[in-house]
Amino acid sequence: MAQAPVRETPVETAVQTRTRFGDFRQAFLGNKLALVGLVVIALFVLMAVFAPLLAPYDPIKDQNLGERFDGPSASHPLGQDELGRDILSRVIFGARVSLTAGLAAVVFATVFGTIVGVVAGYAGGLIDAILMRFMDIILAFPSILLAIVIVSILGQGLTNALLAVGVVLLPQIARVVRSSVISIRERDYVEAERAIGASDSQIVFAAILPNSLAPLIVQSTLALATAILDVAALSFLGLGAQPPQPEWGAMLTDAFRSGFGVFTEGQHAIVFPGVAIALSVLAVNFIGDGLRDALDPRRRG
Repeated sequence: MAQAPVRETPVETAVQTRTRFGDFRQAFLGNKLALVGLVVIALFVLMAVFAPLLAPYDPIKDQNLGERFDGPSASHPLGQDELGRDILSRVIFGARVSLTAGLAAVVFATVFGTIVGVVAGYAGGLIDAILMRFMDIILAFPSILLAIVIVSILGQGLTNALLAVGVVLLPQIARVVRSSVISIRERDYVEAERAIGASDSQIVFAAILPNSLAPLIVQSTLALATAILDVAALSFLGLGAQPPQPEWGAMLTDAFRSGFGVFTEGQHAIVFPGVAIALSVLAVNFIGDGLRDALDPRRRG
């Protein structure tokens, strides 16, 4: 009796589905400079969070004028400043001040810039014209000069400095959000929301804002680099963080105020805070470029 042929059951192959987050992760992780920037910023953030544990000395109280501008040594790896304070400890605590101030300025600019951009882009007409002309007026001034004017009016101090930087950055955020809203508000899914009777606020929060996040995230990240640099510049000019607060820009101006000795024996007092500013700004720019490439399908292609 002949046996019936046995059918082989085909082996099910795993189907790999591509998601938007998967595409983003693959594109971002494939950008080596973005990963380097992420590692550098992560190190600075850890320094800021664990500053009391990492700093070998108190950044303000531990002074020794007899060791003024002493160079790097085993006890002071980055040397000492014009008052004999440990530069490594001040750089570590300075990360906490500089990064927090820069982030606060960007949060301020992002929140109010998003509000202005959404209202201008969605309402259009006269409201759009008035808001954007006001933004154009702010953009007409050099950013650091306008920040100096604002701090001069509000008064010296780190809080007023970050507010001034936030105002300077606000038009950039507003214009990016406005452009996104204008391109999205006439899409089919927005029209569908209107057809089912959704209110303007529901349309904005459910359909427009979620689809405007990609350019907003990129612009806010790039603005963080500018904020860190501008806050340091205002502190360097004596308008931001005030002595003896350890802030990278203030550390530079403190060293320069000490006299000509900073150039002959205390170069390290200006080199290391300057390197910290440069590394943090460069790292944030790398991350911003990586986010831009990862969130833009055309660039990924």
